[in-house]
Amino acid sequence: MYIDAHLHSCFSGDSETPPEKQIEKAISLGMKRMCFTDHHDPCVESDVDFELDYSSYFSKMQELKEKYAKFIEIGIGVELGLQPHIGELLKNITSKYPFDFVIGSIHFVDGYDPYYPEYFHIYKQKAYRTYFQTTLESIKAAPCFDSLGHLDYIARYGGPFGLTYSYDEYADSIDPILREVIDGGRALECNTGGLSRGLSDPNPCFDALRRYKELGGELITLGSDAHDPSTLGYRFDEVGERLRAIGFTHYAVYKGRKPEMMSL
Repeated sequence: MYIDAHLHSCFSGDSETPPEKQIEKAISLGMKRMCFTDHHDPCVESDVDFELDYSSYFSKMQELKEKYAKFIEIGIGVELGLQPHIGELLKNITSKYPFDFVIGSIHFVDGYDPYYPEYFHIYKQKAYRTYFQTTLESIKAAPCFDSLGHLDYIARYGGPFGLTYSYDEYADSIDPILREVIDGGRALECNTGGLSRGLSDPNPCFDALRRYKELGGELITLGSDAHDPSTLGYRFDEVGERLRAIGFTHYAVYKGRKPEMMSL
């Protein structure tokens, strides 16, 4: 079973799942390793509290690492919400805490989250391009992550507003992001959260993953983005086959911020 390196627990403001439940599901699937990446999105106004309590988080995860050591290896990571204006703050966080893995994701654009309709009411036909431009600015301002999370996260939510999406349609916006990831020696995440939310592709879409490979990208991480056990490891076998068809032979699993290459 592939290793899930993007999952959440009740330490994330948008999950109520005890971490033990995620661990037990991973063990039942035959996983030998997993990595928690609970949310930390600082400096945003939201109905959900995305500020991670690092003291409690590390204390609990260390306890669980020891409790389940005979059954599964548990990594302690974080999903950092990148924004162009808080680069130094995020760099300080990643230097302060001993993470195994840091995902850099863009959830907010000028304070608006595409999860909510308000974002699309404001940006309308420019919604996707504005999101990708903010992504590029954010990863340049805060290059303190190991893998870029769900690059086309916004594609999960634009359909009801009449917006179409494909890699070809936005290649001129996506390619600079892929090049920045490659040039920085960072990984690109293949996130099956898109599939579990009813899309035909993961995030990013397979065409974007193929283009990443064409441009010389080699580092891929796998994550389900599971906020409860029902989607942990979601359709990993199928995605693994598609990644092999694209030309990838390995995916990366991080420990102490260093990648270990695992066969697909």
